[in-house]
Amino acid sequence: MKKVLSGIQPSGTLTIGNYIGAIKQFVELQHEHECYFMVVDLHAITVPQEPEKLREQTEMVAALYIAAGIDPNKACIFAQSQVPEHAQMGWMMSTLTYMGELERMTQFKDKSAGKASVGVGLFVYPSLQAADILLYKADLVPVGEDQKQHLELTRDLAQRFNQRFGELFTLPEPYIHQVGARIMSLEDATSKMSKSSPNPGSFISMLDEPDVIRKKLSRATTDSGREVRFAPAEKPEISNLMSIYSHCSGLSLAEIEAKYEGQGYGAFKKDLAEQVVATLEPIQQRYKEVRASGEIHEILRRGSEKARETASVTLRQTMEAMGFLM
Repeated sequence: MKKVLSGIQPSGTLTIGNYIGAIKQFVELQHEHECYFMVVDLHAITVPQEPEKLREQTEMVAALYIAAGIDPNKACIFAQSQVPEHAQMGWMMSTLTYMGELERMTQFKDKSAGKASVGVGLFVYPSLQAADILLYKADLVPVGEDQKQHLELTRDLAQRFNQRFGELFTLPEPYIHQVGARIMSLEDATSKMSKSSPNPGSFISMLDEPDVIRKKLSRATTDSGREVRFAPAEKPEISNLMSIYSHCSGLSLAEIEAKYEGQGYGAFKKDLAEQVVATLEPIQQRYKEVRASGEIHEILRRGSEKARETASVTLRQTMEAMGFLM
């Protein structure tokens, strides 16, 4: 089976965008691939985090993985910080990474814009991300469009290592859904829906109550006109909402267009809200059960042990190839 590796940061409550763009794919992939799904808490501390909040959100992300349908008996679920090989490999990958490569990263430019000072971790974390992937010799990496640049860096580092020290690493390929790979803000379809946004009206949390979801979608920005049509360049706002509808309902974009022909945005947004509620309610119920049971700690412990079995072998191979005493 091909290996799959991906993860989500525990920085803020996960959104419907995280579910559609990542977790839903994780659930599908676990049935036919060897999967490793992390909570990337080492990446989270590239910006300041409150310790108690970080611990709570790490457990929250892991519990939402399970609530959404990831089976810890099929896929390996673990916290990145509980597998120290990630930090070790991250340092070695950073020594192979060029300053210019990191300076070109658009996410670094976006996250550092307007700040008086920026931590080194934010600058070098693409090297750690590459280490995350290469440790498991992943074949496929589910990523959003905004992460493709980081995956290209991972491929470059793998090739650089292989050429310098001998063939060891697999060159990972991106796994991207054509529709809904990047869910945008409910207020501005030119910006990605973000769980760290200061405006809660711009995103739908996976844990939002049904009435909150209905209210947010009723107020979601729409384009001028009344036509429900998927045309991202001409109608970015309604196209974004249609992507959400398609993933929650299972209807194709063409079927959605036909269903709401001549009806306008009102009926569409009302039905969209019910589709989102129906999608998230069972996940929310399962999430409450997982958190109440306390099983998440044991699942993460087992997951970290399994992850280390693979990661430790790759780390040793890497260190030997680079000339370290073993």
